[in-house]
Amino acid sequence: MKIIKAKDYEDMSRKAANIISAQVILKPDCVLGLATGSTPIGAYKQLAAWYEKGDVDFAEVSTYNLDEYRGLSHDDPQSYHYFMRENFFDHINIDLNNTHVPDGSNPDAAAACSEYDKIVADAGYPDLQLLGIGNNGHIGFNEPDDHFSKGTHCVDLTESTIQANSRLFDSIDDVPRQAYTMGTQTIMYARMIPVVANGEAKAQAVHDMCYGPVTPECPASILQLHTNCVVVADEAALSLCE
Repeated sequence: MKIIKAKDYEDMSRKAANIISAQVILKPDCVLGLATGSTPIGAYKQLAAWYEKGDVDFAEVSTYNLDEYRGLSHDDPQSYHYFMRENFFDHINIDLNNTHVPDGSNPDAAAACSEYDKIVADAGYPDLQLLGIGNNGHIGFNEPDDHFSKGTHCVDLTESTIQANSRLFDSIDDVPRQAYTMGTQTIMYARMIPVVANGEAKAQAVHDMCYGPVTPECPASILQLHTNCVVVADEAALSLCE
């Protein structure tokens, strides 16, 4: 794993955006795997700014998001469909028909997950899969477990993840308890994986991802086995990796 140290959140966001924009410039019709959460927002803002300047063009890009809460409609302000439009898609020239997020509004988990697996496979899997990392080492919504997941599946969110995500909701009681997420195996099919992390709260997870044993108890540790994984993190998130 290659580690790129950033000074702070803004520097991390700019460095991550550089990696993503380079992929789009080199292959204008590339397949991007995208992530939600607070960490990637800065990179999305930087990419949108470069689009406005004419430096990067998303007209031919297709995107596949990692996950979505189960039970939320696409226009629910807490859904990841909504998040991606609000924070990225509405600010660039991407064709919304080429953007894909698991269908959390479909109550049939097996159907929703198998359908998403099919469209990701038909796209040839991401050229680049952007990841964040949870405080407990989760990637996507692949929580600590006794095995690594394969395809898209429905997960019960852990209390630590529900607690971490509650800041985005009016009440912790409003946080969905389940989500559909791309599996670990699907994530590993991506040809390049940049991981973004910032803040002291992520330090242990980043250390375990990069230097701990490869174990499903820290799902991100599987990335040690990927041939092209780049960790972009600020000094605080890398504080235990010195």
